[in-house]
Amino acid sequence: MTTAYWQEVMNKLDTKVSKMIEQLGGRSPHMAGEDGRFDNPATDWWTSGFWPGMLWVMQDMTGKELYKNTAWDFDKTIGQWFAKPTEELHHDVGFQFLATAVIKHTLTGDAEGLRRGLEAANYLAARYNPAGRFIRAWNGDKHGWVIIDCMMNISLLFWASRVTGDPRYHHIAISHAETAMTYGVREDGSTRHILSFDAATGAYLENFGGQGYSSESCWSRGSAWGLYGFTNTYRHTGEVRFLNTAKRIAHYFIAALPEDHVPHWDFRLADDKRMARDSSAAAIAASGLLELAELVPPGEKRVYADASERILRSLTESYATWEQPGHEAILLHGAVSGDSHMDVSLIYGDYFYVEAVAKLNGWKHRVF
Repeated sequence: MTTAYWQEVMNKLDTKVSKMIEQLGGRSPHMAGEDGRFDNPATDWWTSGFWPGMLWVMQDMTGKELYKNTAWDFDKTIGQWFAKPTEELHHDVGFQFLATAVIKHTLTGDAEGLRRGLEAANYLAARYNPAGRFIRAWNGDKHGWVIIDCMMNISLLFWASRVTGDPRYHHIAISHAETAMTYGVREDGSTRHILSFDAATGAYLENFGGQGYSSESCWSRGSAWGLYGFTNTYRHTGEVRFLNTAKRIAHYFIAALPEDHVPHWDFRLADDKRMARDSSAAAIAASGLLELAELVPPGEKRVYADASERILRSLTESYATWEQPGHEAILLHGAVSGDSHMDVSLIYGDYFYVEAVAKLNGWKHRVF
């Protein structure tokens, strides 16, 4: 893939995301259906960081004040939920504040971004269960539930440890990654979505299919979270066991892709279920594969970089809305899970697509 090709895609994204600012107004988007219009959940919802995160990436790539000005207050808006009654703030504060407060502080030195990022890191660290050595996922009565998605959120703890010099954040992140690696990644590199532990003793109980087809299947977006998350963990720790885990997941993911390189919503579907693709899983994995390519020996780089570019080219040429100017999203054909919201556009798919294309154009200021 030529540099000129990806520069042209970046130019198209500049036009598209600028238009999205006009279309979305003050909304906090999550999902768009057949009408091409994004919904507007409250900003305590786990996806609230991805739209401003996309804007920060675009600001860093283009230098345009429009992107910075639109993104600026999102960390403040989301941060207000720490003082309000809500069940929606949980382990995904990593997604919400890495893409807002942390990148804002990284790019501008903003002191309030630093403060809010550390507030979120403290909240995430407080969810750690020392008996089971895991970070609790959700609220309510799910005291011992852990999900593969959290491998992305622990980057917030690695960041907090680095900026404060306090190793406790680092230790919690490593402990969680070890538990996820032991129980959430199978020998063949496939991943489990939900793990259940006895919250009092820390004993492992069972795993659930969650958003995947079954407890023994492999939800493709969960696989992408694991690929990217364990790659990040290696980057933050230098411990080769995490690199090897990321590579196992990557090999499984790449081998399981269909001909157009965009996965079905689960990699182990019965024949009658092989329908909906998940462009969000493709975008997440593509960005993670580019990270992995940066961390392996020179002779291995093309394995992951080429796979990423094949995925991204397919998304660019067959899944994007370039010819649909009224559509508010970038990517079509995402899937939330097998029993809800199939063939939709998802803001996190759009975010990771933008992030990956930016990396191919030299972007270095990582959000995650």
